[in-house]
Amino acid sequence: MARTAVFFHAHPDDEALLTAGTMAMLASEGHRVVLVVATAGERGLADLPHGDELAEARTTELYASAAALGVARVVLLGYGDSGLGEGGAIGDDRPPNAFIDADIEEAAQRLAAVLKEESADLLTIYDPAGGYGHPDHVQVYRVGQRAAGIAGTPILLEATVNRDPLLRGLRLAQRFYRFPPEFDVRSFERAYSPGEVITHRVNVRRFAKVKRASMAAHASQATGGDGDRTLAVMLRIPGPLYRLIFGTEWYVRRDLPPGARLGHPFDELPETGEAEVAEEAS
Repeated sequence: MARTAVFFHAHPDDEALLTAGTMAMLASEGHRVVLVVATAGERGLADLPHGDELAEARTTELYASAAALGVARVVLLGYGDSGLGEGGAIGDDRPPNAFIDADIEEAAQRLAAVLKEESADLLTIYDPAGGYGHPDHVQVYRVGQRAAGIAGTPILLEATVNRDPLLRGLRLAQRFYRFPPEFDVRSFERAYSPGEVITHRVNVRRFAKVKRASMAAHASQATGGDGDRTLAVMLRIPGPLYRLIFGTEWYVRRDLPPGARLGHPFDELPETGEAEVAEEAS
């Protein structure tokens, strides 16, 4: 039976990095995939100037990524990109309509309207820390959690990364590639979610080429500042290593017990309520 999954992200390119494989997988299975993005990312680091020009470019890139993934509908909520200041702080020069300053109830009602219109079976947000801590990502968690409650969406998944294999993969890649200056592998020791709380480990290796195409669509985010950025480095990783690093997508479902090991967003625990618990593959 076909279902509808809504993926809620903060900026264009977030979908490519965290959930692209899952989106492509669900679309290939005949499910309806809807992508909702809070901002146009007009204050992201890029060679284009901040503002309307960058917003237009990133919106075009977002639609190209969505087409590659088989997304049926893209919704832009129209909030301003809050930006990212020193040390992960909220940018002091953020626009008056910055997403981080949005009233949570009002924003949640707007997202809930999409969920109701789509009769959504599933909504993805971020974990409470917003992954690596961007203020707009934290706001996605707050708004999305409330919206799911308003709309009665039955499945709420927090898109995250299992920091344990992530760190192993990044340290391996570091042997072959020099990451750009803004990329500190050590920062991931505090980011995302520990493996012990993750309930869904979705194998998306079959969709690695599609996920790479989704990343490649966001060309404005591959350069900026003094040279190539993290996205550009990721796109140069050879296929086998790329599949190793990006071949699993991770989610937390809080109404399931920690230690549940499910492999598909729509999977449920057996009626006995017993979770299948397994050790992480080394």
